[in-house]
Formats: sequence, C-alpha cells, structure tokens
Amino acid sequence: MADSMRGVYTSLAKIRRTVFREVARVAYEDDDGVYDELDDLPYEIISGDVATYRESVFLERAIVGERIRLAMGLPMQGADRPAKISEGTEQAAKPETYYEPPLINIINFACNACAEESYVVSNLCQGCLAHPCREVCPKGAITFVDKKAYIDQEKCIKCGRCMQVCPYTAIVHRERPCAAACGMHAIGSDEQGRAVIDYDKCVSCGQCLVSCPFGAIADKSQIFQVIQAIRAGEEVIAAVAPSFVGQFGGRGNVDKLREAFKLLGFSGMEEVAIGADLCAVQEAGYFLEEVPEKIPFMATSCCPAWSVMAKKEFPDYAACVSMALTPMVLTARLIREKRPDAKIVFVGPCAAKKLEAMRRSVKSEVDFVLTFEEMAGMMEAKGIEYTKLKGDGSTDFEVASADGRGFAVAGGVAKAVVDAIHIDHPDLEVKIEAEEGLDNCRKMMKQAVKGKYNGYLLEGMACPGGCVAGAGTIQAVSKSAVQVKAYAKKSPHKTADENMYNTYLDVLERATDGIRPEDVVAETFEAQNPVES
Repeated sequence: MADSMRGVYTSLAKIRRTVFREVARVAYEDDDGVYDELDDLPYEIISGDVATYRESVFLERAIVGERIRLAMGLPMQGADRPAKISEGTEQAAKPETYYEPPLINIINFACNACAEESYVVSNLCQGCLAHPCREVCPKGAITFVDKKAYIDQEKCIKCGRCMQVCPYTAIVHRERPCAAACGMHAIGSDEQGRAVIDYDKCVSCGQCLVSCPFGAIADKSQIFQVIQAIRAGEEVIAAVAPSFVGQFGGRGNVDKLREAFKLLGFSGMEEVAIGADLCAVQEAGYFLEEVPEKIPFMATSCCPAWSVMAKKEFPDYAACVSMALTPMVLTARLIREKRPDAKIVFVGPCAAKKLEAMRRSVKSEVDFVLTFEEMAGMMEAKGIEYTKLKGDGSTDFEVASADGRGFAVAGGVAKAVVDAIHIDHPDLEVKIEAEEGLDNCRKMMKQAVKGKYNGYLLEGMACPGGCVAGAGTIQAVSKSAVQVKAYAKKSPHKTADENMYNTYLDVLERATDGIRPEDVVAETFEAQNPVES
C-alpha cells in the first residue's frame, strides 16, 4: 500500500530531519566525549511552553528525546523512569559500535492507538429504502438503528462488500496506517490499543515508519558512529545506492556529490550501480544454469526484505530465490579489494539494508548503513548544499551502465538481468513477472509455487515503486523515478555486460556454496529481535 504522505514535507518530516541534523552536529562538534548537549536538544527542537502538535509540550519533547536516542543507535528509555538522553552515549561514541536490536521501534507514548481495521458507517448514510449494504452482507452484520445503517463489528468479517454497493459512499474502510502499510502483517495492538510489532514477522522494510502520521515509529541510525569513525581518522568510503539521484536536491551531479562527501570527511564515494551491474551478470548466469533444469523459476535477490519474506514463508522454494550477492555487497567487495582497511558506509533508501549488513553467512564488507534522509541531516549539520559546489571534475562514475542505474526503479532489476542474458542468447525468450509491495509479492510467490510461473524470472520489491520508494528516501516517488531513468540514459554503457568492472567478477564472487538460505533468514530475525527475548 502506497503511503499518501510520501514526498510531502510535513511537520513530522521536519522534526525527523532536525533530529538527524542535530545528532550529526553534536557528533562533529563535541570534543570532550561527554555529550551533555544531547539533553538540551529537545528544548531547542521544541521551544517555548505551548504545544504545537500534541496535547502537551512535555510530551512533544519526550518523543523527540526518544527519537534522538534512536538516531544515535541507542535503546529507548520509556516514560516510566527519570533518565537523561545522554545516558549510555559513551558506548555509542565508539566507531565500531552497532545499534542494539530491535532496529524498528515503536515509541509507545507517541502512538495514537489508532483503531484496527474495520468498516464503519459515517454520517453520510441516508437510510435509503434499498439498503443494499444489508442485502449483500454475508454475515447479517448490518441492521438499521434510528434509520441509519449500523455494522456489528462482532459479526463483520471485513469483506468490504457493503462499502462497494453503498450509493452514498457512506461506509468507510478504516485502517491503522502503519498496519495497512505492513506487507508482513506484523503489527498488532497491546492492551492499551497501541501498536506493537511482531519481530518474528518483521523484515524491516520500514514502510510502517513512513506511514505513521504521529511519528511513533522509527528505526535506529548509525549517524553518530559513522562520524566517530571519520573523526578518529579512519578511511571512510561511501557507497551510494542507484536511487540517490535527486534525493539531495540535484539530478545526479555525481562529481558535486563526491565533493560533498569529502567535505563531510569521507575519503571517497562510489556508485553502487557498479555492483548492480555485477549482480545482473550473476543472476543472468544463475538463471541460465538453473532454470528450469534445477529450479522451476528464479526470483531476484537484491531487495533484502522481499527475499527474506520469500524464503521464510515459502521455505520449500528458498532455493528459487537467487543467491547472487546484492549490489551493496558486490560494490563493498570491490572497494575492499582496493582499500582493505577502509570503513565502508552504504548510503541508500532502505532500512532493511541495516540488517543485511550485519549478516554473518554472507559477509557484506559493509561497516555502516545510512539512509538518504540521515545523510541529508549530516549535510545540513555541516551547512553543505551540494548542488552549489563546483564538483571535483571526476568522471569515473560513467562505468556504471544504464541498466545498473535502473535497479532503483521497479522492473529495473528484471530488465537488467534479461538484457545480460540476451548478450549471449539474443533469441532466448525470458518471461518476467514483477510485483511491488510485500502483499503483492506474496501473491506472486503463491502463484509461482502452484506452477503458474515455471520458467519465469520473478522480480520482487518490498517498497511500492522500487528502491526509489524506500523508507529512507526524501522526495516524491514518481519524481525520483523519472530522475533515475533520465540519469541512467546518460551512461555510455547500456547493459551490465559492457561494464569494465566485470573483469573483477571472479575475484568478487567469494564462495556462496554451502550457504543455506535459512541461515540468512534466521540472522535477519536474530538481528531484529531484542536481545532480552
């Protein structure tokens, strides 16, 4: 389900980005390692004594305080005991520190306790003579009270047929926004009606956190740790996902963006579109080798939320999900070949990549993961507007192909793989089925295991629209998709096979034989679940 708020700069987005900016500023400027300034940030971000968004300015500041701790990768403190925001920051300040699980968190006292899914009759009901709503209800849940329709929620099975036939559109389908956005159906309610996450189901796609209009859901960040690594004098290199185009206000401008990263303290920047080329070549090879002789169909692997869902819910077909390394991992391994001691930071649109980077079964070589929104906070903290920079004049980014850059948009991965197949097998027909959103991806897999897609290449994207719609993106999905496609056309290479980096493919393909898909799934949920559980 697409979120209607995406691409709209709301007051919630402003608070979220202000928190990232201020945490980055403190990390860059603090020299004594005490970080007491963090305790004052809620008062700076929410000033005055009159509430703007909530019933109390104290509640607003408490919520901001929790978001500050999450932005530092620290656990929340809750509202049931006095605590300083800066508590535990001496541990977070270590460059090698990773966040404590879980990754996706609900701030309980920020949750509005929205009603769960239901069909309700609004005041638009005219009590019409036909009352088709009552006639079509299969459970007899609709009666008339004071000449208005009334739905008995105990009997209602939420089929929606009453809403479909109402001539006055008087029946409303009400859903909790976070639960509606969750394709894993992992969000329920506690005793107070507040949202809770079932971490055994959650794959960290992050769609809930960008769908909650109350800002009650947030993921943990590694902004603080990345800046600590930079300040410690480490060689820190950014690997920027293909969906970066337009996210920071430009239309590519890779040399300017590379200069901006250097001003932030990074040693360099590479495009993950290079790794996308390598991923496309790998998956093309796997498809030719395995379909249909070894497996009935092959699903793409670059979206971690989708691939983990497919392996977890359809374990008998886990082998049908490609074990090709993702563009993030392949790019990191390329960087590692050249810079063995560097810290590698993946910068992209995705919350789930934070879990992928922590897997042990397929070592990612990625030390930290930041979203575009978090990176924008770092730029704002340093007063950098990268589109106004002169740029460093570098042009080596042109090695990435148009297909590699197109990974960011739904359908782009499958296209790149098919184009790679057709280099040596131009007459081979490759049938494709692609879906966006985990609910739709699940339906696709159900059809696939029934035999509908035998011989097919399946592309799954957890976020509706593809990576350009990831939880960590900044601008409207449609606008970003257009800019990614326009930027892709500028590449001198059309397909992944034309990429000069394919000469490194043998070096980068570290053995994945013997790695069991179920191990990857288990690690994802281990990294998501709280330690105490």
